Amino acid sequence: MELNIPTIIQGYAQGYFLMADETGSLGWYSSRQRAIIPLDERFRYPKSLQRVLNQKRFSMAINRDFKGVVAGCANRESTWISPELQEIYWLLYQEGWAYSFETWQGNELAGGILGIVIGGAFIGESMFYRIPEGSKVALVKLVERLRSRGFLLFDVQMMNPHLARFGACMIEEQEYQVLLRQALRRRCYFDRIPVS
Repeated sequence: MELNIPTIIQGYAQGYFLMADETGSLGWYSSRQRAIIPLDERFRYPKSLQRVLNQKRFSMAINRDFKGVVAGCANRESTWISPELQEIYWLLYQEGWAYSFETWQGNELAGGILGIVIGGAFIGESMFYRIPEGSKVALVKLVERLRSRGFLLFDVQMMNPHLARFGACMIEEQEYQVLLRQALRRRCYFDRIPVS
């Protein structure tokens, strides 16, 4: 599959996402319904997680170990993150489009979330953990960051029971496209303070 950075960003900006099938072949996918994590009061998390947050067991980082997060996300029995897609994420990272939002316990990578940032949209590609609660804390802290930076959309593509516990919901494609277009018009800074 011949892909270049502008083509990939255009695909995501139109509401598509890349996945590899069982053979490792990459393709563009879309869905009639899309899972998002709301960035308003509908976002929630288990009460037990509040205790972990209060203990401040984890520190946060952005892109401290991007390749480690991508490898962690791909390291499962059945993965849609093929070696080719890992290379694409690396190119997107080098061009300033892809980010890893990480939790650390000391010098050990505890968990992380891989995403693509376009305007005011954070497109969550995958998440993983090595230390229990690592990815959950990352998710809470990521939402806090997206809110503080004026992001409008946190797209998680597909629903699962884990995300549902955090208030993730399904929206119809038409509503998603409206939200996506609004988000793309925003100029948000994920990893730095805008220069005034």
